Amino acid sequence: MPADRPISELFAQGRPLRSIEFFPPKDAAGVEALRQTATALRRISPDFVSVTYGAGGSTRERTAQVSAMLREDFGLTVMPHLTAVNHTREEIAAIADAHHQRGIRNIMALRGDVPKELTATTAFKDGLRFGCDVVALLKDLHPDICLGVGGYPEKHPEAPTLDADLANLRRKVEAGGSFITTQLFFDNTVYHRFVDRCRAAGITVPIVPGIIPVLSLKQIKRITGLCGASLPAQLVKRLEVAGDEPEVIETIGIDWALTQIRDLLARGAPGYHLYILNRAKSALILAAGLAA
Repeated sequence: MPADRPISELFAQGRPLRSIEFFPPKDAAGVEALRQTATALRRISPDFVSVTYGAGGSTRERTAQVSAMLREDFGLTVMPHLTAVNHTREEIAAIADAHHQRGIRNIMALRGDVPKELTATTAFKDGLRFGCDVVALLKDLHPDICLGVGGYPEKHPEAPTLDADLANLRRKVEAGGSFITTQLFFDNTVYHRFVDRCRAAGITVPIVPGIIPVLSLKQIKRITGLCGASLPAQLVKRLEVAGDEPEVIETIGIDWALTQIRDLLARGAPGYHLYILNRAKSALILAAGLAA
């Protein structure tokens, strides 16, 4: 297969991009389910998809396998995640070289979450302490690779202040990040405020909003607790009223996400990135709603 087109070139077209995130399954049944999801999502033709990288490289091989499958079997432009945690520079280089040989030209470069069994002092090696270190290493190895970086509209949980977090983000962009994908959020005011702060700080790259359709109140409370995102009281109240009715909760979650995306696109967002937890239904319903 020919080499993938850098995502930066797609943004240069000036149209909103639609992207979807997958995570590597744990077993053969999960792989088959992911295949079915990818088959269903062919109908909406995402501009690119990303594949997550488990804490401390725990899904290293599966991330590569899923990335290859989505690219070769489904013809998708794939952006595998690659993190610094628990990796040496030599290991990062080997992974990046393997992606490059396969024709992959887009990588999501991240510091990564520290696994429970490690500490901050043992999790980072060879000076790969921050996301900007990963970006700089990858850009030096393969200048033709387009690198995405992560941004936290409500601040990274480990950052001491919003200003410190923004300074870290600017360093990632200056090191070679071509665009930013945000952590999930549920209040668009949070995103628009974040974009304004980034622009004021001299960060000019596209900032893609990350959206997750809620499927469970318990699940989304756990997710937001880990990433530091807030849940609007109105959304929580709706989900609480829905009780233990999964179809009602799904309807509420998709309706909320659809309202978010419509507003984001109307106000100039460069697209949207969906965290779908390997499920096609919500992405298809959202695509149908946006096509109406």
